[in-house]
Amino acid sequence: MKKALYASLSAAALMAPSAVFAQDDTIKIGILVALEGAFAEGGKDGVRNVELAIQQAGGMAGGKTIETIVAPTDTTPDTTIRQARKLIEQDGVDFIIGPLSGSEGIAMRDYAKTIPDKTVINGISGALETTWVDPAENFFRFNLDGAQWGSGLGSYVVNEKGWKRVATVAADYSFGYTNFLGFAVDFCRAGGTIVERFWVPLGSSDFGGVIAALPDDVDAIYLGVGGTDAINFLNQYEQAGADTNLIGGTIMADQTVLTSQGRAKEALIGTPTSGALAEDNPDPAWQEYVKAYQDAFPEGERFPTPSLFGVGYYVATIAAIDALNEIDGDLSDGQVKFRAALADDPLATPLGEITLNENRQASGTVFINEVQEDGAGGLHNVMVGKAEGVTQTLGMTADEFRAMGLPSRDTPDCAALGGG
Repeated sequence: MKKALYASLSAAALMAPSAVFAQDDTIKIGILVALEGAFAEGGKDGVRNVELAIQQAGGMAGGKTIETIVAPTDTTPDTTIRQARKLIEQDGVDFIIGPLSGSEGIAMRDYAKTIPDKTVINGISGALETTWVDPAENFFRFNLDGAQWGSGLGSYVVNEKGWKRVATVAADYSFGYTNFLGFAVDFCRAGGTIVERFWVPLGSSDFGGVIAALPDDVDAIYLGVGGTDAINFLNQYEQAGADTNLIGGTIMADQTVLTSQGRAKEALIGTPTSGALAEDNPDPAWQEYVKAYQDAFPEGERFPTPSLFGVGYYVATIAAIDALNEIDGDLSDGQVKFRAALADDPLATPLGEITLNENRQASGTVFINEVQEDGAGGLHNVMVGKAEGVTQTLGMTADEFRAMGLPSRDTPDCAALGGG
């Protein structure tokens, strides 16, 4: 069992090493993270959480000093690959942690194949194809993908809410398709019907046309958008006077949305979502991690609890540090020992135990939450259930999952899964 690396912060862990080390005594990590665009606030939390993990390790891994170089992206694949090349070719990093967004992840899978002697550890990007379609042997993902994060939500809204007819609005890119697929598979298997599907570009500012076209004869609207897109949608949804029940995709009710300015987010009260974490998870490992995060950063410079984006980068960083400690920092011979250490054992995290499959893709727990008022004028997520041991194929055989087709505007076919 890999050792958990989220013990409470100590004063020693917060102190940067003062000595100057030779290059051989340094591990240089490139942090590839979106700091522009719809997910900029989440990206900032990603950086905070990398810092936290390194502080907790005393600034060391495998007996060597950790040095980080942050390479900002805007979630577009072209920018991401340009920044990744800079990290490898100019900055000379040993490996990369990142990226953040779905299409970036697919691009980094392909770029990883061009740098076989280096390793890429995913930040929090969640497109299925990244580790499912022709995966790169040097690309590791310790977070569940978007389809896994959607698992359990569909059956929850059918069985617990009685919502059997929905329309869906989701982001028109790889993660939007993937996260929707996980929800839709679960929803349709439970007997639900998807009346109509709407797709909106990432970075949208005008949702008026979509909101006006939403059908009236549905029990709820599934919203698969996040970041500033989610905030813009909710503002315009409120202005239009709409009040249909909402179901949130994984990034719809993240801290980046719940802590935004304005009252439009109150439309989310009662909204069920599913994803990687539960803010009120009673697990001591989660509680200790949240306290460490809160203690490490001033209240005005962080979220009340770590965001999805922050948690992803944190887990990726502790996975890297744990593997480096296991091999005494030996990155020789094309990093073969490092990759073996990343893959070999379950990883203990604040989210529970994570294992990797043959594609170096995580299996683990999905949490079902509902947005509620926190009693202090704000909103928070309350855990109402969870699904454990969720695999990349959502409990199907690989052949069954593959036959369904890759996530897209039209996949999955709800009728073929028993729904409408």
